[in-house]
Amino acid sequence: MKLLVCIKQVPDMESRFKPAADGLWFDESDLAWRMNEYDEYAVEQAVQLKEQLGKEPELTVLSIGPDRVVEALKKALAMGADRAVHIQDSAAHLKDPWQIASMISRYAGDKGFDLIFTGMQSKDRGSAQVGVLVAEMLGIASATTLVDFNYADGLIQGKRELEGGIKGLVELELPALVTCQLGLNTPRYPTLPNIMKAKRKEIETIAANDLLSEEPLASATKFYAPERRKSGLVLEGDLSGMVEKLVDLLKEKTAVLK
Repeated sequence: MKLLVCIKQVPDMESRFKPAADGLWFDESDLAWRMNEYDEYAVEQAVQLKEQLGKEPELTVLSIGPDRVVEALKKALAMGADRAVHIQDSAAHLKDPWQIASMISRYAGDKGFDLIFTGMQSKDRGSAQVGVLVAEMLGIASATTLVDFNYADGLIQGKRELEGGIKGLVELELPALVTCQLGLNTPRYPTLPNIMKAKRKEIETIAANDLLSEEPLASATKFYAPERRKSGLVLEGDLSGMVEKLVDLLKEKTAVLK
């Protein structure tokens, strides 16, 4: 069995964000970076499946981005992946989900992957489109937002998180793709011995232009912080007094009671 996990490196959400000079993305100069949280669940589930099957599957982890994404790949290798693929793209942040999915599907198309894991969405863009687009391009079954996963005899049984706390039961035959929701498992912390072993594992580098053949279907036109608004006015006192104040304010500041 061959497994693929697609991960993304994203800014730590505790970082201080500001738009970049070009107005198309954020300024990356002072940001801390980490593996996308949803993708950590995907890596963990793939490693658990590898362990369940006696370490027989070959587990590949893939990421698209500039040189810094190698750190996220190394973490996935230390968690238990066998090899990594870095699609080198310094302008990955300007690619739309269609282009990202097309690069992944072109890489995976002739590799014979039986099962592909992705996070449900990325923390920075949150489109939740890449996983299902990859499945569609490869012509394989997919299930999204998995919060429970079981595999036996070529069949995946899982639970999807739906609205209102409802769970949906799904069954998929391989080959398939699943996207992973928070709470699916508990991602492991890489141990020091595994971190050292990861340094000896293969990281293949592929230029994005070798895989990208699609034009974007959507493009960013402006990236900006919300405009600051004036602070609200809090009325205090007894109810009748506040009602009078409110009526006076509506007459003075608005056209509601003209």
